Amino acid sequence: MSTSPKPVKKVPIHLQSAQNRVYIKNGEIVNHDKSFKADVYIEDGIIKFVGPSSEITIPGGVRTIDASGLMIIPGGIDPHTHLQLPFGGAVAVDDFYHGTRAAVAGGTTMIIDFVLPNKHESMIEAYDKWRSWADPKVCCDYGLHVGITWWSKSVSEEIGILCKELGVNSFKTFMAYKGLYQLNDSDLLDVFERIRHLNGVAMVSQEYQ
Repeated sequence: MSTSPKPVKKVPIHLQSAQNRVYIKNGEIVNHDKSFKADVYIEDGIIKFVGPSSEITIPGGVRTIDASGLMIIPGGIDPHTHLQLPFGGAVAVDDFYHGTRAAVAGGTTMIIDFVLPNKHESMIEAYDKWRSWADPKVCCDYGLHVGITWWSKSVSEEIGILCKELGVNSFKTFMAYKGLYQLNDSDLLDVFERIRHLNGVAMVSQEYQ
């Protein structure tokens, strides 16, 4: 019996080009400050051109969308999601696939989810765990806030690693969830000072218990 691998089915080059290049014409672009008629050319997921058709030469093998009578609106960013979150013995019903798929269907093209380490759990290990859940499933861009659920010298050091090496710059603290996520006032002040020193962003769940 032959053990030779089966040949890989290749996508024709013209279809590859159509997947990587999109030209949207005749639409009305709506930004935060104004709306205007223009065409949009996208290549490899990056907007390369916005303007009148007379100012661009479109290459071959492009997928063209006629947006006549339609609006072209920038994708939304949802900065507060809790996908696949384990909490209180249960897990959020929407995992990173179903949650981001629904987001894209509604015009949201990026989410920012929350890493919430358990008490005394390494923030880096928790961050890696969330990445392992999200990376194979997400249907859109995503970022991560990281919760600071306890305070120590090692946590302070890990905040620095998250900021300087892993691209995280926003951190969530809690005045609620006593015994689970809550920090005392002294620790909160230390956390804020550490985040300020790193030019990060501090968030507070302020419901005091």
